[in-house]
Amino acid sequence: MAKFELKLPKMGESVAEATITSWLKNVGDTIEADEAVLEIATDKVDSEVPSEVEGILVEKLFNVDDVVQVGQTIAIIETEASGAVAESAPKVEKTETVAAESASVAQVAQTVETAKTAVAAVTSSEDRFYSPLVRNIAKQEGISQAELDAISGTGKDGRVTKDDILSYLDNKDKQPVQVQQAVQTPAAKAPEQGQPAKVQDAPKVAAQQANGAEKPKAAPAIASGDDEIIEMTRMGKLIAHHMVESVQTSAHVQSFIEADVTEIWNWRNKVKDEFLKREGENLTFTPIFMEAVAKALKKFPMMNISVQGDSIIKRKHINLGMAAALPDGNLIVPVIKDADQLNLVGMTKRVNDLANRARLNQLKPDDIQGGTYTVTNVGTFGSIMGTPIINQPQVGILALGAIRKMPAVIESPTGDYVGIRYKMFLSHSYDHRVVNGALGGQFVKAVKDYLEAWDANREIY
Repeated sequence: MAKFELKLPKMGESVAEATITSWLKNVGDTIEADEAVLEIATDKVDSEVPSEVEGILVEKLFNVDDVVQVGQTIAIIETEASGAVAESAPKVEKTETVAAESASVAQVAQTVETAKTAVAAVTSSEDRFYSPLVRNIAKQEGISQAELDAISGTGKDGRVTKDDILSYLDNKDKQPVQVQQAVQTPAAKAPEQGQPAKVQDAPKVAAQQANGAEKPKAAPAIASGDDEIIEMTRMGKLIAHHMVESVQTSAHVQSFIEADVTEIWNWRNKVKDEFLKREGENLTFTPIFMEAVAKALKKFPMMNISVQGDSIIKRKHINLGMAAALPDGNLIVPVIKDADQLNLVGMTKRVNDLANRARLNQLKPDDIQGGTYTVTNVGTFGSIMGTPIINQPQVGILALGAIRKMPAVIESPTGDYVGIRYKMFLSHSYDHRVVNGALGGQFVKAVKDYLEAWDANREIY
């Protein structure tokens, strides 16, 4: 028998940790190779952690809602393999781990003891769970139980994450003393045993008061009659946060333009059956539009940028985000990397793959990282145009409206006449801090020009 250490795998360049949302296996269960053992969640996407070996789960090292760092051992699986072959990495002896943890606890205790104001150890309650990471940070920074209970959490079921507590500490350092004291008043304490949990926004209220903009504290949701209160999902809360943050960050402005896509409509109808037969893929309009956007970004590289403070980062790669629907109705934005390097066949395969895996909830964290510009198809829902919110830290997003049959004036050598054409609106939202109206308008006009210049005799390959 040998012991295999199941570790949290690397999930993308910018993903350093994940929260355990559920265990799919219990201690004593048999596990097949590549079988999912637990589910995890990052700030962007949920995913499963499979086992690399076949064996029996003998130990879980973390609980649900614990935050785990990439590379940390999550569980121990006993295998039939012999020797060190089954080890996924050099094994850290349990005694060493215990010793390290003991030393860390002793160091924290000494820090707290020498502080001017001693605080009791923070604990989880029936109403609120705090991960070991959050509790350790609270101890090290001298955060009292009342302060911790008053922090508004953005994690699952309102859980306080590492980012929440670090953000609180940053704001706390910037607040006047009287504001910090206000956070610790009885009004901000945790709900008493047996009482319903309340929305705890004391730190936010204190910060607003410090800025001279006093606002009433958020109240619990109240329903009457036959109304139903529905708790927002973790993904829903994240989306809400990102949308509000984007509007507060970027100066949104829009440009609209109408494109005649009759040639594309007719060409697709002519080749889609052959394309499906040869490639095994459905040819939709999305990859065609993505190709046009990639070309426009290459022509106007200052739309392929992001803002960091007072600096502009000009992106070398054109990575197109593609808004896609999740099974729960929320939207997610998988990314087509180096979209300008793909031909139409490659673009179609990439678009279909990401869309299918989004519907099956099988996207990986790396699939949604690194986008430099986003496209959303509001026409899917019947909308003729929209005013999308920018996906930070990007500076632009394009909404594709529904394709409609429209009467149009057609110019010809023998005169003008009215005919039926397929048309759609393109709605371009961009960050007016760094993109002026000329660039924003020229970019969406370039997309229109690429679409309208479509060759009806174009070969697929």
